[in-house]
Amino acid sequence: MLRMSFLEHLEELRSRLIKCLIGIAVAFALSLTFASPLWTIVSQPAVAALKTLGYAPELVQITPMEAFNTIWVKLPILCAVFVSSPWILYQVWAFISPGLYRRERRWAVPFILCTAGLFIMGGLFAYFVAFRYGLTFLLSIGQGNYVRPMVSISEYSDMFVNVILGVSLVFELPVLIFFLTLLRIVNPQFLLKHSRYAILIIFIIAAVVTPTPDIFNMMLFATPMCLLFFVGIFASHLLVLSREGRRFPWRIIVTIVAFVLLLLAGVLFLAITKYGVKVVPHWPFFTH
Repeated sequence: MLRMSFLEHLEELRSRLIKCLIGIAVAFALSLTFASPLWTIVSQPAVAALKTLGYAPELVQITPMEAFNTIWVKLPILCAVFVSSPWILYQVWAFISPGLYRRERRWAVPFILCTAGLFIMGGLFAYFVAFRYGLTFLLSIGQGNYVRPMVSISEYSDMFVNVILGVSLVFELPVLIFFLTLLRIVNPQFLLKHSRYAILIIFIIAAVVTPTPDIFNMMLFATPMCLLFFVGIFASHLLVLSREGRRFPWRIIVTIVAFVLLLLAGVLFLAITKYGVKVVPHWPFFTH
């Protein structure tokens, strides 16, 4: 293990932060060239929700600077964070790796890929599922009470950013569990023993993050979070096995998973060919 003084740690942290900011700045400059198409993608959930409820599919600009601040500043910054996330995560790993043993540094590539992948998956889940349902619910509350929604682009973009980033960060739960295990703060047995409390905390977080007060939308957040918690326990178990020099029975697990996937594929094929089920590009992705 490398030994560094406190001032050397601060200098290293300063260097990594500067490199992170440079990466975000480059990604921001690239995002500016696609700001208009990006806004079309971002506004699509609002357009779809308004159309579903029978309203004109339009967002409104209330102040002169609102469109500029939203489309050309906030949106490129959000895109830059997502695009530069692998670079930022690499800088995080490069900062903490000197404090790890050599055999633990080989997790660098899996760490960057998994963390960036989970972050992006969280954003996609929020965009295609959670945010759309939440927005439709919120806009439909006033229907039948002589209320016509007028959605400001700044209010909409703020809600969009909060939900997308919030869910993306929540999807990092397996990485957090892996790091706590790496630092020997927790272990798989401890996590399983106290899983009931973790699930309770997950539902509390889901209730806070969910943009609507109904149980259905809260479950849309809580269910994947619970699954991610147990994925994190599995990653923690793999790390403990690696430390103890044992191997996980991947061949048996892969065989079981492949069999289950083939079975599901057969059921889906039967449902499409015999019962007329159709695949659609939105949740729940199947219709009759």
